[in-house]
Parts: sequence; C-alpha cells; structure tokens
Amino acid sequence: MNQAQSSGSTPELLYLLHGDPHELAETVAHMRAADVAEAVARLSASAAAKVVAALPFDLAVQVLEEPESRQDRADILSRIPGETAGALIDAMSPDEQADLLRDITGEERTRLLRRLSPGTRKALKLLLSYAPETAGGIMTTEFVAVPDTWTAGRTLEHIAKVGRGKETVYAIYVLDETSGRLVHVVSLRDLTMADPRVGVLELGDRRAPLTVTPATDREDVARLISKYDLLAVPVIDEAGRVLGIVTVDDVIDAMVREQTEDVHKFGAVQALEAPYMDVSYIRMVQKRGVWLVLLFLGGMLTASVMGAFETEIENTVVLALFIPLIISSGGNTGSQATSLIIRAMALREIGAGDWWRVGLREMPAALTLGSILGVMGVLRILVWHYAGWYDYGPHHMLIAFTIGTALVGVVTFGSFVGSMLPFLLRRLGFDPASASAPFVATLVDVTGIAIYFSVAAILLRGTLL
Repeated sequence: MNQAQSSGSTPELLYLLHGDPHELAETVAHMRAADVAEAVARLSASAAAKVVAALPFDLAVQVLEEPESRQDRADILSRIPGETAGALIDAMSPDEQADLLRDITGEERTRLLRRLSPGTRKALKLLLSYAPETAGGIMTTEFVAVPDTWTAGRTLEHIAKVGRGKETVYAIYVLDETSGRLVHVVSLRDLTMADPRVGVLELGDRRAPLTVTPATDREDVARLISKYDLLAVPVIDEAGRVLGIVTVDDVIDAMVREQTEDVHKFGAVQALEAPYMDVSYIRMVQKRGVWLVLLFLGGMLTASVMGAFETEIENTVVLALFIPLIISSGGNTGSQATSLIIRAMALREIGAGDWWRVGLREMPAALTLGSILGVMGVLRILVWHYAGWYDYGPHHMLIAFTIGTALVGVVTFGSFVGSMLPFLLRRLGFDPASASAPFVATLVDVTGIAIYFSVAAILLRGTLL
C-alpha cells in the first residue's frame, strides 16, 4: 500500500469502527500492520484505542510494535480495559515491552504490571534495570538456545515448536549443558543443510562467538553488527550466560532515535521526545527557547566586542562593510570542522586522545582554506575599485591586504575552535553533539570580530587609523 492509500485509510477505519465489526476485521486483514499503525497514529488517543481494541489480536500486537505507534501507545493502552491491555502487552516482544513501560509511570504502570504474567514481569524487571542507551536496554529475551549435546535434527524440531514465539530463529545459540555458558552460534542455514545426525557443535564457524555485555553502548553494538553483517548479537553476563540478544532491527530503531537527537542538537534545539506535530506549543517554546537565549547572549558579546573597536569603525567606515563577510566565513568554517569531528567521533574513527592529531591536520587545511578566501577577498576589493563600482580611496591596496589577512586569521581560528570544541566537551563529560553549528558560529563570531579589528588596527595604523 502506498503513502496515499495508507493516509486515506484513517477515515475508513473510523467509519468501519462504528459499523459492522466483521467488516472492520475483513478490511484490515488486507492491510499491513505498518499501514494500520500509520492510520491509527493520525487518530486521537481515544479513537485509536477503540480501533486497536477492535482489531484481531495478533494484528493489534503488531500495530503496537510498529515505530509509528511507539509515541502514542502508552496513551492508547491506558484507554483500553485492563485485561485486554495486559494481554496485548504480554504478547509483545520483551524489548518493546520495556520501551513501553519506560513511558508509563505511577499508578498506570502498576495497574498494567499486575495484568502481566509472572514470566513477563520477571523479564521486564531485568530489562528495565539497564539504561535504554545500552545493549541490555534494547535487547530481547526471546531467542532460541539449545544444549551443546543436541544434534541438528533435534534442534530443527525444537525450532519448529518454539520458533513462532521468538524474536528471530536465524541464529541458534549453543550453550554448555552444565554451566549454561555460550559456546557456539549456529545459523539456521547451516542447520537446514546439515545431516540431522550431526551435533550442533560441529556446524558453522568454530571461532569464538561475537558477544557484548549489558553495559555496552548501543552505538558500539550497532558498529559490531554492521562490521560483521550480523542479524543479531548475544548479550552475555560475566559468567558467559546469554541474557538476551540485540537484533539488527532493534539497533536500527535505537540509532534512528540517537541520530534524531544529534540532528536536533546540531540545530541548537533540545531533543524532542515526540513527533514534531505532537509536541505542544509550550514544550516547543521550551525546547527551542533555551538555546536561542544562550545564542542571543553570545550575540550580545559580539556587540560588546564591536563597541570596543568603535573608534576604528568611525575612522574607517569601509571596515564595517566587510563585517558580515568576515564573521560568516569564520562561522561556516567552524561549523564544517565541528560537523566532521563529531561524525568521526560517532563512527569511532577518532578518540578523545586524538585531539593533537586532529589539530595538526586541521591547521594546514585551515590555513589553505583561509588563504583561498583571503585571495578572493583581496580580488573582490581590487576588482570593485578598478572597475569603478566602489571607491576604496588611495589606500585600497592596504584595505585589501587587511581583509585578506583577517580572513586567513578568522578562518584558521574558526576551524581550530570547531575541531577542538568536541574534544573539550567530551573531556568535560558533555555530549560532543552539543557543539552545534549555531553554538560554534556564535563563538567564532565574537572572536572573529576581535581578530578582524586587531588586524586592521595593526595594518592601518598611521594611514586610515
């Protein structure tokens, strides 16, 4: 179903909800869960709750697990009768259950927990004990594990019995029969192609399994899965026992949220916890206002610095014409450097101790970039002067040299600050993404003005100043 079709299903669902329940069931039977979730997401929480409650049970569970439903499902379930809501949550995968319960607090959380089976509550207690940014926080406890004494045939029979209720059956985890420690991982492909009488320990890659601990950061899990093209990675405890697995789709969902937060920070906005259209007016003002106030205070420093060079500006008005050019060049260069370094940090291409290597790399590049812009600035003044478009006076060569030199200094400084600020923030315990482009630009604006007029005061003293 295409985008237009799925969007048009919202009024259809509302109409069918008030009509024949069998007609509703027949209609949604031909829709994918993602399309139903997209349609439900456009409804109010009360209407969405009615639709979800009227759906076939298995489809309702799938709809609640879709990304489109995650922002609103806590509100939806709170409007569904307790027993039905409990059954729906019980049928969800453990990692989705944990995400849901993190969004519910107080009496509502207690009410729903009472409706869950003892096994589900036990699994949730484990998952909720880990931070959501870690492997333990995004793992699922639904996986297929067999003793190391089993054969391929017996393992396939076991998968046929329990596979429907597992997150994935493409990787089977072989455990030591005595200690429960993970000793081997077998793919479903190896199992299906093997002689049924062969032991599972004899199948597949005999190297030590790739694993992570519950405290492993989800970004590191994502890199591991990407590097080795894994569909899932086991999460083990100190004794080597499997606590759960992180699947590739769980990592994708987690990284989408991570990247969304970083994009917001790059734009000098606090991370939004909900879709743009669902964020309230007050909340939106709060999220954007804090950074805007901080950046405004930084802009006030720019005005103060310009005030300190008031005499120079009065004596040489032509200098004021190039202020936007100077500060924008420095800000743009700083933002470029910051974006490159933060991305390299995120990909683990560089670490906190590589600041000096980055500095040595950035300085010659910044000088080159500054020289290119400086030459362009000089040519701009000379072309305009000799073409008669603007008279820069008898000292036009000196003014051109001042602009060119200032551009080299401001661009070099902007690149250096932009590349070093993420390292400083990380050393101080802050997220490097906080070194957003607007923040760097504001900082470079202030220092750029000081550099510009300091260069002018030196080169133009005795002539125009």
